Amino acid sequence: MSHTFDAGVSNQHATYANLLRENSGPEVSPDLDISPKNARILLVDDKPELLSSLAQLVSLHEYPVVEALGGRAALDALQSESFDVVLLDLIMPEVSGHDVLDWVADHDIGAKVVVVSGDSSFSGVKHALTCGAFDFVKKPFEPTELLATVAKALAHRRLEQSHEAMEQRLQESEERHRFIVNNSPDLIYMLDRNGCFNFINDRIESLLGYQKAELMGKHYAELVYEEDLEEAKNLFNERRTGGRATHNVELRLKSRLPRDADRPFQTQNVWMELTAEGVYSDPQERTRENFIGTYGTARDISERKEAQQVINFQAYHDLLTHLPNRALLKDRLSLAIAQARRSKRRLAVMFLDLDRFKLVNDTLGHTMGDRLLKAVANRLQGCLRRGDTLSRFGGDEFTLLLPEIRTRDDVAVIAGKILDKLATPFVIDTHELFVGASIGIAMYPEAGDSVEALVQSADIAMYDAKSRGKNAYQFFSEEMNQKFSTRLSLERELRNALTSGELRVFYQPQVRVDDGRIIGVEALVRWQHPKRGLISPDEFLPVAVETGLITQLDEWVQAHAFAEIAEWRRAGYGDVRLSVNMTAHQLEQEGFLDRFIGAVESSGLTPESIKLELTENTIMQDIEVIVPKLQRLRKCGLTIAIDDFGTGYSSLSYLQQFPVNTLKIDRSFVGDIRADQGDASIINAIVAMARGLNLDLIAEGVETKSQLRYLRSQGCEEVQGFYFSRPLPASELKQLLRSQPYVELIKRGEEPAVPA
Repeated sequence: MSHTFDAGVSNQHATYANLLRENSGPEVSPDLDISPKNARILLVDDKPELLSSLAQLVSLHEYPVVEALGGRAALDALQSESFDVVLLDLIMPEVSGHDVLDWVADHDIGAKVVVVSGDSSFSGVKHALTCGAFDFVKKPFEPTELLATVAKALAHRRLEQSHEAMEQRLQESEERHRFIVNNSPDLIYMLDRNGCFNFINDRIESLLGYQKAELMGKHYAELVYEEDLEEAKNLFNERRTGGRATHNVELRLKSRLPRDADRPFQTQNVWMELTAEGVYSDPQERTRENFIGTYGTARDISERKEAQQVINFQAYHDLLTHLPNRALLKDRLSLAIAQARRSKRRLAVMFLDLDRFKLVNDTLGHTMGDRLLKAVANRLQGCLRRGDTLSRFGGDEFTLLLPEIRTRDDVAVIAGKILDKLATPFVIDTHELFVGASIGIAMYPEAGDSVEALVQSADIAMYDAKSRGKNAYQFFSEEMNQKFSTRLSLERELRNALTSGELRVFYQPQVRVDDGRIIGVEALVRWQHPKRGLISPDEFLPVAVETGLITQLDEWVQAHAFAEIAEWRRAGYGDVRLSVNMTAHQLEQEGFLDRFIGAVESSGLTPESIKLELTENTIMQDIEVIVPKLQRLRKCGLTIAIDDFGTGYSSLSYLQQFPVNTLKIDRSFVGDIRADQGDASIINAIVAMARGLNLDLIAEGVETKSQLRYLRSQGCEEVQGFYFSRPLPASELKQLLRSQPYVELIKRGEEPAVPA
């Protein structure tokens, strides 16, 4: 047989492959790798010499071969290795070629089996092919025929492997695609030409609460919110493609999922952003006949919509009470004025300012104050008619718009109802809280015919009601306007007074009761008006507080007093102590501590010569901010006194936390001391409290000898008041410091001559 293996062997494989591509089976791609070196051929025969001869033939054509002597060896080889082609003899003892074919078929072996056998009977060939043989070559064979068959079998094996690899890649690609689609945050769907679902991804279950199976074959209208169905007709089952197709259009879909209690703006419908386009059997021919259906995606934008609603709500509503705010009230009032003008009807605007709210807020804290405001808002809403608007104007102020009012009496009834509702105490936690309201009422068109005029008139009327004793209502009148103008003028002139040198610092002496010596002075502001003369602080200090000028005023008084007391000390008037008043406005200012301590040091005074007087309510206004600042001031050496003690709400537990040295008994309690009564129980309690806490005592407003005697008997160390002296300008106060006139008077028990 060797003469058949000579010249041209190296070209025969290519020739056989080309013949195979031209004349056999499925078309073989030119890129298909059928080179012998990458093939694995199993040769099976029970005769060693034939097996060796076959191996030489195949090996000479560069095919790697494995020899199996008999059927049993073939099965062992097939179990341990993979082969592309098997050349198999049929007639073998023990395990025949037919047994091997059966085993290959049972175990789904991919190798192509070419039967090489002397049994060429029809039944033998038929049985071999029926059992899965790829081809049959009769012994003795022509080498070219055998090699061509091997090449053909190898090509088919490579083609199958290529198809298998492609199917595997397609399967993996489909699985990846299915994973991406089903795990997409967007809803992905396909509709048939009738608008019914033929595909929808898993997102439908978590997004809207529907099962995929129940929607398949159903019309898209099953999902669309009823009010959006008309718009959805041209969007959901889009037929256009490209740039003309639907992009990012908003509509609502029905949801079966329960609402989230923490999302107040959530609805039972889900806002979606839809993008869709038509699908055609021939993309180049977009005709009605070629239309297959619609492909689309829908993105959940409900949180964005809710955020927009929240932003819109916040723009026109108060965040605490959820009532309309100033902007929305003005918008509705403008509309109500236009309607009243057309219909020649009247309307009313009420401006409500809560009485005693500040006391609650300062004493019990801002959190309790906020809860009280919400409770007040809820109670006020119970007084409204349909069509009325209640708004929170700011702070503890509310405004009420009452359209379509017939008479003033109708408004008075509503105002009275509001006052009655607020008269019932509010119970929050364990606190029983009382608030009232001062109500100003402006009628259209008498009190104004514009939004600004009506609100301002109601505001002026409210201030008038407050000035008459609070917890009342007043209708606007022109006389009130004059009073308001005067107040505005006072504010303007006070601002000017701060820069034009019209303010003065007066001093009231503080006397030690056991020997009558003036040991301190309290700095008090006075206004020397160029036209009106000396104006009482009772008249201008409330305006300063309301306008925020109080901080500037306090700082001016303190700086002026520091400089004067330092000068007195240098001039030999003694180590007199200076008491200055301080408000929460000043304490809460950023950088207050550095500015205040800097002002003391730059004046030449020592911190030990300064006493700060604050009311209980000042400290309670913001304990977390104010108390640490007071602690630092006390650590620097300043003395801290609680002014008007007993008039606030502070408890003993709070008092123990405050960095306080002194309690100042309010003048109202001192005024209750009469010559014919044996004691004053409130003063006794304050004295006992001060002793228990190891605090100093000073009483203000002392005007009679009996008051002085009683306070001295109770252990009060210092006093101030008209019994000794009114507040005096610096020049007069220096004379008292020089002469110390109260020392001999206290010794003799005589009454001092009070300066005019």
